Amino acid sequence: MKKILAAAILFLGLTFTGKAQESTTPNIDPNAPELKFDNEIIDYGTIDYDANTVREFKFKNTGKSPLILSNVQVSCGCTNVDGWPKEPIAPGKSATFKVKYDSKRVGKFDKKITVTSNSKTPSTVLTIKGEVKPAPAAPATPAAPATDKK
Repeated sequence: MKKILAAAILFLGLTFTGKAQESTTPNIDPNAPELKFDNEIIDYGTIDYDANTVREFKFKNTGKSPLILSNVQVSCGCTNVDGWPKEPIAPGKSATFKVKYDSKRVGKFDKKITVTSNSKTPSTVLTIKGEVKPAPAAPATPAAPATDKK
């Protein structure tokens, strides 16, 4: 009798465990939008101090329903994002937004931009990286000629 009771408890335990696992598996809509970037990394290479650093991230909705970007967030104040679309992007359509790094910050940089959307993968992390050269030395100011007072 104890064996039957133990088997029944084990069976019920496995049944409920299986149901709990099924309910935590995310249901991905096969018609959901899909966010696909041309490049997820922009490498500036080595750039001059105070150089123009405006670059563009291009992306496409490769899914079957409209894509909506709900947020585009930078990892620090040295990077700015401009023009990310607030309106839905239709399936098959492309869009862009611009990013700018503060090139008055000398040295190597590796910054992240997080794009949040309603796509199958709701969060995408983009990267900008490079190195800013030191500021050029200021030209020497010639000394004023000495004047003799007689």
